[in-house]
Amino acid sequence: MESADTDLPELFLRAAKRIRRNQVGRLAPLGLTPAQARALRIIAHQEEPLRMTALADRLGIVPRSATTVVDALAAADLVTRAPDPANRRATLVTLTESGRATLTRMAEARREAAEELFATLTAEQRETLRELLATLDSATV
Repeated sequence: MESADTDLPELFLRAAKRIRRNQVGRLAPLGLTPAQARALRIIAHQEEPLRMTALADRLGIVPRSATTVVDALAAADLVTRAPDPANRRATLVTLTESGRATLTRMAEARREAAEELFATLTAEQRETLRELLATLDSATV
C-alpha cells in the first residue's frame, strides 16, 4: 500500500484529469474548447477592453496562439476586435452580448459538472477540500 505522500500526487492528477474530461464534455455543446472558455472568462472579468498581448499573458500562451483563440471566438460572435486607439499596432478584445449569454451557460455547465464530481463528498469534506486547495493556490512558488 502506498503512503499518503506517494499516492497524493497520483490521486490529485487523476481527479484533475476527470475534471478536465468533464469540462471538455460540457463545453462541447457550446462549441467551445477549454482554452476558448478560459479566454472568455478572462475577457469578461475586465472593466476595459483587453489587449491581445495581455490576454496571451493571462492565458500563458504566445500572442500567435491567442490570435487563434480569439479568431474562433470572433467567428462565433462571442467577442469583437478593434484597433487600440492608444496604440494602433495593438488590438483590443471585447465580449459581445452573445459572449455574455455563453458565459452564463458556461457557468451553469461548470456548476453541474462540479456537483456531479463532488457529489460523493459531504458538505464538510467539500469545504475542507476548498480550504486546502485555496491554501495550495495562494502558496508562492
